[in-house]
Amino acid sequence: MGEIVKFNKPSAAQKNKGKTLCKRGFHKWEILQEKKFDVKQGKLVTVYQCTRCGKTKTNLV
Repeated sequence: MGEIVKFNKPSAAQKNKGKTLCKRGFHKWEILQEKKFDVKQGKLVTVYQCTRCGKTKTNLV
């Protein structure tokens, strides 16, 4: 006979780990691209990405 494998239902804490902070606006931003130049505005652009949910934002310098 084969091995019996238990499939446990993940708890609510395991399913939403790290997502609840991002839903409330507390992202964990990390620099994705540094010193990118925007030709139209003539400014440097920094691209940030959240390490938890993957959302991106840009910042003009």
